[in-house]
Amino acid sequence: MAGRSVICFGEVLWDSLPRGIFPGGAPVNVAYHLNQFGLTAYPVTAVGNDFLGEEFIRRFKYWNMSPTFVGQVDKPTGAVVVDLDEDGIPTYKFLENVAWDEIPLPFELTKVCETAAAIVFGTLAQRSEFNREQLVKLRDWLPNARHVFDVNLRAPYDSKEVVWDLAKNCDLIKLNNEELVTMLDLVITTDALKTGAKLFAERTGCPRICVTAGSKGAGLWWGDQWFWEPAEKVEVKDTVGAGDSFLASLMDGWIVKGLTPDANLKRASRVAEFIATCDGAMPGYKLGADGVPVKG
Repeated sequence: MAGRSVICFGEVLWDSLPRGIFPGGAPVNVAYHLNQFGLTAYPVTAVGNDFLGEEFIRRFKYWNMSPTFVGQVDKPTGAVVVDLDEDGIPTYKFLENVAWDEIPLPFELTKVCETAAAIVFGTLAQRSEFNREQLVKLRDWLPNARHVFDVNLRAPYDSKEVVWDLAKNCDLIKLNNEELVTMLDLVITTDALKTGAKLFAERTGCPRICVTAGSKGAGLWWGDQWFWEPAEKVEVKDTVGAGDSFLASLMDGWIVKGLTPDANLKRASRVAEFIATCDGAMPGYKLGADGVPVKG
């Protein structure tokens, strides 16, 4: 599927939620949903030589996701304890010095990079200097791909300096309203997210900025236009991975389907709302006629 493959670089870990243990990690979540939409996503990450690492390899194969570029290193597989508030909003406690802190880049990956449509990367995996250097190298291998930055500020790994550096030469950046406020040091209400997105675009030189605002909705600064989609009310189980499914849908609508920005934003919002009604970041589903997941 030349031109429809996507490189997803970053953490892979087990989410320990109140309802159970679920596979996760933002880049891998995005890869899972991209595959659900019909693209070929390659997770570029690392697991340990342990039971939890082997289980991830098994899951990748079960999901028809290639584990070719999932390194197995001599560190424990990553995990995070996720606590949820009464609205299903998570807080995170991450294990440190784990496998995904040292993601290898096999030379064979350069062949995939030659025809890849995009690369997706986030903030968390850049907590290690090793990964920051690896990402610079990987992005150099992808001069013709679209570079998509998913800002995921997770204290204490939330350096503004790292975010501004990662935002260079990006084609699409996604962040939530709280991250936008943090990065710009501004008081931005939902009604003023357009101003914030425009400022963020000007600061980074990125022409496409997506801002999600939870139960309020999501906005998209696309070129020099602002689009807004109100959220629809759903019964939330947890919001873990909802934003990752949103991004995967947005990328599919942009790269493959050529949807208009407003139609793309609307569908991505419905996708994320569906995932929020499920347990974990990677539930099983099929796509309805409108491209939105349905249980099955």
